[in-house]
Amino acid sequence: MIKLIITDLDGTFLNSNGDYDRALFMEVSELMAEKGVHFAACTGKQCDRVEELFGDYSRNLWIVGDSATRIKHDGKFVYQSLMGLRIINTLQEVNSQHVIIACTSEGAVIRADLAQRLKDKVRNSYSSMIEVDDLSALTSDFVKITVYDEEGHCPQTRPHLSTFENEVYIVVSEAAWIDIADYGVHKGTTIQKLQELLGVSKHETMAFGDGYNDIELLAMAEYSFAMRNAFEETKAVANFITGYNDANAVQETIKRMLALQS
Repeated sequence: MIKLIITDLDGTFLNSNGDYDRALFMEVSELMAEKGVHFAACTGKQCDRVEELFGDYSRNLWIVGDSATRIKHDGKFVYQSLMGLRIINTLQEVNSQHVIIACTSEGAVIRADLAQRLKDKVRNSYSSMIEVDDLSALTSDFVKITVYDEEGHCPQTRPHLSTFENEVYIVVSEAAWIDIADYGVHKGTTIQKLQELLGVSKHETMAFGDGYNDIELLAMAEYSFAMRNAFEETKAVANFITGYNDANAVQETIKRMLALQS
């Protein structure tokens, strides 16, 4: 019996415009409530941004946000992982053009001198943004660090971070994105914490994803679905393949699966 449904957002639950069918979701959310199923969004987006996307429903939503470094429910953080500062300096030395997003408990910190188009890009995933002149001067601890490179050079940046591999978890989720969290912290480990909190097993979990950073997420669910638009490596680890994100495949699959559940 399915007791927990977890979905990645970008490229999975959300369509190409970064939105979802809200009328359909009202129907799906009522069905999940009727069946006593928990629903979680597992994403690189800031938890506050996810709350904006889901509006009033966010009080019922389990948010595994900030690249799975935090769990938030009903407006409160129930888990978060913190990390240090040294990696910021390395990233700035490697490439002065990419965007470094230092996520603290206060918000997503970016350089004030970024071009407006880049600030707008960051705003798509982070509702609480703090602009500073110098990232190296920050004294707050970080929940995670994200790199955005509009030129798609993140695979080339990744080798420069090899000296930190025993300290942090580093994943190039796409050519334009790198996520860095505490060592051993990724979607799989944080979902395991959520399952423990809810008393739900892998065999009672359904999950959806499309990216490289969803591979660990899918491994935590017996009912694991890769999107039709997912990377081939992600499809290879999923037990099932569903439709495209632009065709509301996550919500339609949830409806079909829960309709079979008494």
